[in-house]
Order: sequence, then C-alpha cells, then structure tokens
Amino acid sequence: MPLFPSPQTLTPSTPLTWYFLLLALVAAERLAELATARRNAAWSLARGGREYGRGHYPAIVALHVALLAGCAAEAAHRSFLPALGWPALAVVVAAQGLRWWCVLSLGPRWNTRVIVVPGLPLVAAGPYRLLRHPNYAAVVLEGLALPLVHTAWVTALVFTLLNALLLRVRIRCENTALTYARTADPLLGLVR
Repeated sequence: MPLFPSPQTLTPSTPLTWYFLLLALVAAERLAELATARRNAAWSLARGGREYGRGHYPAIVALHVALLAGCAAEAAHRSFLPALGWPALAVVVAAQGLRWWCVLSLGPRWNTRVIVVPGLPLVAAGPYRLLRHPNYAAVVLEGLALPLVHTAWVTALVFTLLNALLLRVRIRCENTALTYARTADPLLGLVR
C-alpha cells in the first residue's frame, strides 16, 4: 500500500484533497511563524537578549514537521468522518486564533525560541492575562485536532504524547528564562 494516495484519487471534491490543502495552509503558517521569529530574535538579541533551550529546539521543529507528515500519511488511508472532522477543524481554527493572539500580544518579544531580554517586564496582556503559557495551549489543541480533522487518530495520539514530553522540558526552560528576566531588574512589574 503506498504511503500517499495517487493523483487520480485526489479530485477537487474529495475531503482528502481539502485536508491536504489545510495541511499546506498550516505549513505556510509555520513558515510565516519562522519568519516572524527570525525577525523578533534579531530584535531581542540586539537588545541583549539571551537564548535558552537551544538543545531541545531541534526536537520541537522535528516533531512539528512529523505532525504534518504523519497527518498526510495517515489520512491517506482513513475516511473523513464529518461528526469528528468538522468539530476538529473548529478547534484547529480556534488554536490558530489563540496562537496569533499570543504573537500580537508579545509583539517583537514573541519567538519560537526562548529568548528573553534582561530587565523587560513580563507581559500580562491578551491571553497572558488568563494563562501563563497560552501559546503552548494552542500547540496542544492543534496537535490533537489537526490530525482528527481527517481521522488520523494515531498521529494525534503519538504527537500528543511526544509533545507532552517536550513541553515539560520547554516550559521548565521558559520558566527559568522568565525568572532570569524578572530578576535582572526586580523593580519592574508586569506589562498590562
């Protein structure tokens, strides 16, 4: 059985075609994130920013690439179930909205890497009023829902488990970085 479907089975009206388009859009969104992160990293580093967690960053990138590849490979052999697919799509859209709310709330301080500028106050605006790490909530939601849009439950399960392991490392790293940012100038409060 081939890993991906033949071009003859992909017609504009098949759910799989639309799902592959969704995956392409998510991949394009990831590229936009990376471009934003690169620009923001330059901003932070120019202001004395310090990067944390370089060692685990390649694993995060690899896991997100594997998510998209796993979705495509598994969905090619699964049926679209509307009762699962449409609600999952709504969750994917909500996760994207939350992710970009995070990006906009942090402005040039948002990054896919953990980079903090010493002395800058913590941001407590936008979704950061409600959650300490809202971007990771978006990642968890998307990682579970994106595969389920086209019934790729194995990919959803494997990504969710591996992502949980990586997020334990990542959140610990980010908390250390945020502590460093706060203690660099303890007189600074939260940005509202």
